[in-house]
Amino acid sequence: MKKLSTHLLILSTALAVSSCFMFDRQDTPKAYIRHCVKMMDMFALYAEGPQWEAEKAQILKASETIHDMDSVHTMIGEALKVAGGKHSFLLPPLKDTASYPENVPEVKMLEGGIAYVLLPSHTGVKVSDDIYTRTVLDFLQENMDSRGVIVDLRGNTGGNMGPMIASLSPLLPDGTVLRFRSKKRTMPVNLGMLQHGQGLKSSDIKKFPTTTPLAILTDSLTASSGEATLLCFRGLGNARTFGGPSAGYASANQVFPLADGYQLVITTSYDVARTDEEFCDDPIAPDVQTETPLEDALAWITEKWQSRP
Repeated sequence: MKKLSTHLLILSTALAVSSCFMFDRQDTPKAYIRHCVKMMDMFALYAEGPQWEAEKAQILKASETIHDMDSVHTMIGEALKVAGGKHSFLLPPLKDTASYPENVPEVKMLEGGIAYVLLPSHTGVKVSDDIYTRTVLDFLQENMDSRGVIVDLRGNTGGNMGPMIASLSPLLPDGTVLRFRSKKRTMPVNLGMLQHGQGLKSSDIKKFPTTTPLAILTDSLTASSGEATLLCFRGLGNARTFGGPSAGYASANQVFPLADGYQLVITTSYDVARTDEEFCDDPIAPDVQTETPLEDALAWITEKWQSRP
């Protein structure tokens, strides 16, 4: 996996930025470490039990003598993996976005009257949320008579899930599409809330018939927000997934800015599908594991169309 793709892979699913603890002292390496440990203690998904307590004791002891900030950043990064798992990390200040892999979704009609939507990673660095959302939403609204829809999430390593899910509103039932389950509570993710965040009104969005076949394509790079988008279709009777297992980053992160420009990206919640299945670090297996997902999806949709009552 390329370095830039990896960077996107571990960007926040929820992309919720908090600065409520910015007033904690961070002016010395010791204070900086203690602040970071406090954030992990309070919010990180795995920050409990013997392993975390041992890691916490070790890093707090080291804070008494350490003075090199490069070493501090390394220690914090290692502690994050214990407290929050593989989806947590310390993000340095983003300096160069010239080669950032930010793309507009690809939409087109395939032979046989089947709509195709390729949803790439998205953070809003180069492509605005509005362009991303409208490219897909307008295409779907203009092709409501499609015999089926293919949503291609292959290569979608994550970013901001809001535009991704909101753009697919015509395919999803209103209400709760996903939930985030933290150590202390479960938070529903409502489709209307995501639509509102993108400046959309639910009443203006037409829905596809619930009998329209929906094929979702995945691979080993489908991660984070890509997996959250995938899980919005889990449990729908007209949806089927094709391809390879996802990356296994189906968890929600919260971002905490630090005084030196770095950011703590802490995994705070599991992703929970409408089926009440809980996902986090394990890959999500497709319904049909195949090396030819597009071809198999087309065949499935065609068969469903031909066998309709």
